[in-house]
Amino acid sequence: MISFENALQKVLEESQNYGNESVKLQSALGRILSETIVADRDFPPFDRSTKDGIAIEYGEGVDTNKRFNIAGIAQAGNPQLTLEDGSTCIEVMTGAIVPKDANTVVMYEHLQKEKDGFIITKPVLKGQNINYKGSDRLKNDILLDSETLVAPSEIGVLASVGKSKVLVKKLPKIAVISTGNELVEVDQNPLLHQIRKSNSHTLGALLKNEQIDADLYHLPDEPVSIKNKIESLLQEYDILMLSGGVSKGKFDFLPEVFDELGVQKIFHKVLQRPGKPFWFGKHESHKTIIFSFPGNPVSTFANYHVYFLPWLNKTLGVTTPDFTVFLSEPISNTTDLTLFIGVDISWMDGKLLAKRVATTGSGDLVALSKASGFIKLKPKESLSEGGSVSFIPVRRIV
Repeated sequence: MISFENALQKVLEESQNYGNESVKLQSALGRILSETIVADRDFPPFDRSTKDGIAIEYGEGVDTNKRFNIAGIAQAGNPQLTLEDGSTCIEVMTGAIVPKDANTVVMYEHLQKEKDGFIITKPVLKGQNINYKGSDRLKNDILLDSETLVAPSEIGVLASVGKSKVLVKKLPKIAVISTGNELVEVDQNPLLHQIRKSNSHTLGALLKNEQIDADLYHLPDEPVSIKNKIESLLQEYDILMLSGGVSKGKFDFLPEVFDELGVQKIFHKVLQRPGKPFWFGKHESHKTIIFSFPGNPVSTFANYHVYFLPWLNKTLGVTTPDFTVFLSEPISNTTDLTLFIGVDISWMDGKLLAKRVATTGSGDLVALSKASGFIKLKPKESLSEGGSVSFIPVRRIV
């Protein structure tokens, strides 16, 4: 059995490069860029009015009460107009090109409307209310770096430079596999000795958060069936992610099957709780990596966040962030294991405070739904109230 730190290191050493793919802009959300995005023209591409009002020539100064005759209207999306002279103005809308020979925009709120004209009612500064050409970014400036996560704001940037298709990091093809004769479909009424499948649906939903559409399978506790199916899946998928079948039970056949299929065991069992029986390996010829998690829901859920997400981040060239929270109560780890403890997070005095979520054990799905994430306690570590501790989030913290 190896330590958590050693296990995580070995997992990260198996990060991969699945190459790149071009996707439509609408499908780029949540993906990782594989190209550098540059401005295809100046931003803004023209002197842009930032207010609804009138465009004027400031000249040697504009006094309050000065009157300007209306010579036209500049609308956003229309070609540039030209100002006749210093005694006239052109009404200009927000986003419109500032007329040629105009150098100042006065908002309507600082004007008094008269027939065929406007009178200035507030002091005016030369150049006010104009977003000048190239003042945001110049042509060929870098707007987004490669390996940037595409969020909604990045979608806007990509659209603004005409990227209808975007080069992104290719995601691994993943099969999620549940095991066990006790599992039945979600829409079935289980008998007393049965339970509905939950781990595979949880893992599928977690992967969906990473923009990965995994395929879901189920294997009965029968060695020949398991071997035949795993052998087939190894040829089709980059990742096999399993739950159950790796402990010491008489029907935990997966380690034996992996060995028979030539899957290299990198490690089996980690000095941690939950998730101690975690099995990790790879098939060299098929280049398939196997994350085989214990069957208890909390063990599967924790190991996904503790091991798979950091592996995926490294594979995609993204840094896994480090989070620290403060304890709202003292906590001790008297074991030789690394403990991952579910906590609820709240804000207080500008700090994130962690409080343990009451649970009956690693099968308590309801308690898991109350947790904001896991704090990590090292072996024999004791922390007092207010102490800081490493935190692994599993949901958005509001």
